[in-house]
Amino acid sequence: MQLLFLNLGGGEIFLIMLVVLLFFGSKRIPELAKGMGKGMRQFKDAMNGIESEVRNASSDVSKSVNSVTEKDSKKAD
Repeated sequence: MQLLFLNLGGGEIFLIMLVVLLFFGSKRIPELAKGMGKGMRQFKDAMNGIESEVRNASSDVSKSVNSVTEKDSKKAD
């Protein structure tokens, strides 16, 4: 498998993993992975929350615009 944006081969990935293992130790790597997973989950949840707020705000604006146009069309009749 070749990563297109980094152009890393198997040897480079192995070397990176070896350096990470030597730097952090075998006991810390699962803790780091768990922390990264939690951080990614929180980021995804925050993104979903922001997206839902934007959708709710846009639907509120469209409802307001529709009610104003309906009032204007009734006044014209």
